[in-house]
Amino acid sequence: MKRIIQTGRAPSAVGPYSQGVESGGTLYISGQVALDPATGKLVPGGISEQTERVMHNIEAILKEAGYDFRDVVKSTCLLADMSDFGVMNEIYGSYYPEDQPARVTFAVKELPLGALIEVETIAVKS
Repeated sequence: MKRIIQTGRAPSAVGPYSQGVESGGTLYISGQVALDPATGKLVPGGISEQTERVMHNIEAILKEAGYDFRDVVKSTCLLADMSDFGVMNEIYGSYYPEDQPARVTFAVKELPLGALIEVETIAVKS
């Protein structure tokens, strides 16, 4: 049985997808870009500000579903420019001080809405 996760503390989906879907004790969080849930617009600033907003959006969805960052087992990070990797990596890592999840990071040609970063997350209840 699947459960759709929706919270006003993260941006609404900008297409035909859910913020998150839980099934069988696993939470799948759709790729999050740096949209401010209050305005629906990308946060101003660069990769630092966008990475923080993305992680806050993920945190809001995790909490809504009854999970937290300790439950995350896998992340996929997409960057518009791989030169932003160091800054993204430092901020991302601050959310996982121990028992870090598996992760892959790709540079892509372009991200939705001109975002600099998008992160997809999978969490499992242990």
